[in-house]
Amino acid sequence: MTTVATRPTPATGLSLAQGSAVSISAVLGTGVIALPALAAQVAGPASLVAWVIMIVLSVPLAMTFAALGARYPDSGGVATYVRTAFGARMAAVVGWTFYFAVPAGAPAAAMFGGAYVSALVGGGLRTTYLTAGALTLIVVLINLGGIRISGTVQLGMAALLVTLLLVATLSALPHADPGNLTPFAPHGWWALGPAVSVLVWGFAGWEALTSLAADFRDPARNVPRATVIALVVVSVLYLGVVVASLLVLGPTAGATGAPLSELLAVGLGGGAQVITTVAALLLTLGAMNAYFAGISRLGAALGRDGALPAWFARGSAAGEVPRRSLAVVAGLSLAALAAVASVGAGPRLSVQITTGSFILIYVLGTASAVKLLPRRTWMHRAAVVALGCVLILLVMTGVYVLWTLLVAGAALVYMARRHRVTD
Repeated sequence: MTTVATRPTPATGLSLAQGSAVSISAVLGTGVIALPALAAQVAGPASLVAWVIMIVLSVPLAMTFAALGARYPDSGGVATYVRTAFGARMAAVVGWTFYFAVPAGAPAAAMFGGAYVSALVGGGLRTTYLTAGALTLIVVLINLGGIRISGTVQLGMAALLVTLLLVATLSALPHADPGNLTPFAPHGWWALGPAVSVLVWGFAGWEALTSLAADFRDPARNVPRATVIALVVVSVLYLGVVVASLLVLGPTAGATGAPLSELLAVGLGGGAQVITTVAALLLTLGAMNAYFAGISRLGAALGRDGALPAWFARGSAAGEVPRRSLAVVAGLSLAALAAVASVGAGPRLSVQITTGSFILIYVLGTASAVKLLPRRTWMHRAAVVALGCVLILLVMTGVYVLWTLLVAGAALVYMARRHRVTD
């Protein structure tokens, strides 16, 4: 059984506002600056239905992880729940999958922000890659300051982001044309499946708060409250940007790589590109900061519990800075970015591989919730619904889940060798 870390004091723990900001930024993240265009390209105006589907599916998933975080606050997050429900080997699978998914997805997240800088100042992919590397280093420096500094920075960024997204949406909506919604499903209704699959990237993040649950002031009360706040804010902002993009940009909504920039240009004029670039960079920093904060703590917890070498364990207690784990995540993320840059690739493959990893994490996490949460409660019912939903998403992921299965296999091999050494 995992030993839960000592609770943080009110002076050091995350407040409700800071925790809500971390959760909002983890989910909203880079999806809002890129996914409206990608989904529109796949399904046209019908992509709005795909967005609604993902928001609806997010409710039981988010509340399931909130219930687990409130009852089992520990830096191991989903890995802790899976260990409690199914044992150390399955916990290692989910821990490894999560830990190595973030460095694989970090280049894509950073490149989404870098693309806006490239569009503003020029330089093509070179500018995109350099900006992505700089964003990664900034996030590492923020997290070296500890969770309190990270949470304060996150709160400020989240407030700015909400303001900028509201300005983009409200300033563009007066230019809306309902005729842009026809034909509503130009690629057929079957296109909704691929569109939903693409949007998983935009809604991955509800589990990120679980690794920080032990750092909350009063986790049992504030983790669910932070999740509800994030659900409402993220849903409103996503739908606002998507509806405005489809109604205002029309057929070009699927052709632009920077839908937020286009909306601000329509609503405020051409000079809004600088504002959009700032918004894109803040969104990227917010998402990466939330994930680096959670994943570095997960790595330390895995080292503490034997699923990774004990060298990782330093900094696993609540309020400590897991510098060793953070250094590994930073190194792997920069190496992945260098690999992408060496072949001149874009972010798409990274997105799809990372999506497959998160869906497997969700399957194991929700399955543990079904076993651990009290039966005949709203929490248990939400977990059952969430498990069914993520199993469907797993099927839709297709071949991109293969990388995740390789990581899971490596985790099982490591645990088997470790047990042979200790026996």
